[in-house]
Amino acid sequence: MACLHDHSCEDHDCSSNWSLYKHIDLPKVSALNEAVPGSAKSVFKAWEHRLDSSAGHLESNEGDPELLVYIPFTSDVKIKSISIVGGADGTSPSKMRAFINRDGIDFSDAQSMQAVQEWDLVENLNGVLEFQTRYAKFQSVASITLHFPDNFGGDTSQIHYIGFKGEATQLKRDVVATIVYELTPNPSDHKTKAEGGGGYSQVE
Repeated sequence: MACLHDHSCEDHDCSSNWSLYKHIDLPKVSALNEAVPGSAKSVFKAWEHRLDSSAGHLESNEGDPELLVYIPFTSDVKIKSISIVGGADGTSPSKMRAFINRDGIDFSDAQSMQAVQEWDLVENLNGVLEFQTRYAKFQSVASITLHFPDNFGGDTSQIHYIGFKGEATQLKRDVVATIVYELTPNPSDHKTKAEGGGGYSQVE
């Protein structure tokens, strides 16, 4: 299901609704069948820059429109909707499938596994459409893998922007692990930590 913004985004702060961008672990983003290695990272940007492709875009190899994009997050998130800005002339993806918290999926896995949700996409060249998730199934998302099996008839598939709308936990996972560790302090360094004001600081 897609929903259309009912206002002029120039007059509203839509970017605040796409806050999950800053929670994407961008260095670890990867894609299969990308024509230019590493280009998948270029499609993640602030919502107000969604139509700016000056940094490049993700494109599949010629004659093979299938793409698989792995997106990890720095903290667990809840995803409410996804926005995809594809290319023109039939190169926009026509279908999207999502897998949650499954690392290392390849095309064979994606084709044989049951997706958490599937969407029939429409060409969304201006980025004004949001594809809603079944929200109850998109809780505690550490990573999401998006499978784009086909497009609207182009020789390649192009993606210029992927955006996520939702909520994120306040603490990063590595900080949470540190807090758990500190709950069982070493008696030998207790005095030092007490004097130092604690073993960790909260992430804003």
